[in-house]
Amino acid sequence: MAGEISEGEATGEIATIFAELRTLWGVPYVSAIHRYLAAKPGFLEWSWDAVAPAFRNGSGQEAAWRCAAGLAVPPLDPIPAAALRVWGVDGAALADVRNAAEGFVRVAPVNMVFAGLVKQLLEAAVPSGTAANRAPWTAPVPLPAPPEMVDLARLDPSAREATMMLASEMGGKPFVPGLYRMLAHWPGLMAHLATALRPRLASAPVTSAFDELRRRIDVAVPEVLASLPAVSSKRPRPSDADRADFFNVGQTYRRTSPELVVVGQLLMDALPKQMD
Repeated sequence: MAGEISEGEATGEIATIFAELRTLWGVPYVSAIHRYLAAKPGFLEWSWDAVAPAFRNGSGQEAAWRCAAGLAVPPLDPIPAAALRVWGVDGAALADVRNAAEGFVRVAPVNMVFAGLVKQLLEAAVPSGTAANRAPWTAPVPLPAPPEMVDLARLDPSAREATMMLASEMGGKPFVPGLYRMLAHWPGLMAHLATALRPRLASAPVTSAFDELRRRIDVAVPEVLASLPAVSSKRPRPSDADRADFFNVGQTYRRTSPELVVVGQLLMDALPKQMD
């Protein structure tokens, strides 16, 4: 995403927040939405100061994972090990693909709750809870590192075209979600998924599942928000321009995040757990 701070560039308080996000989200990376906020002076710091209590005690994560559980979606056909081998996916690569898929199933709904909380605070919600009346919470063990995201410009034209079949739009430009850029390391698998997923993602059962996840998140966010303490006045609120920009980007994530949850789960269910 344009206009973000990478994990390698982060210093000071931003680096500290990134480290805490990795721990509390249970993945070894920081999501694009947080890297994007970090590039706007003071925005990530203000946001995290306001919502962190709900994630330090696990209420935000648990609410998100409940929302994502049990969505009714027709499964993909199983992907046999023989086909994976033809596509250059060996045992190590299969583990990488499964880790990537599981990472988005874990992270995307939590990011939806995070974004929902920030949005409500920017719309002048005033929490008055304590976020303290919970048993101690232990974050999940972080998943192994997923594959690096592929630079699509370096792909063979046919492989790039197949990957772009699953692109969304952000700010009038194509946006390829991170999961697909990770899977692009294996063009045969990516082409298969693009062919199988593209009509499915537009089908009524799947779009209904997307809507249901958004509905569940919309119900959960006010409940989580109510437990938060009052927002500290020590930090300046984001500017009107940054606020409007966040709302625009948030709409894109609201569209793409349910897709990543559903596709990640479909892929985990369709893949063998290990190579024969």
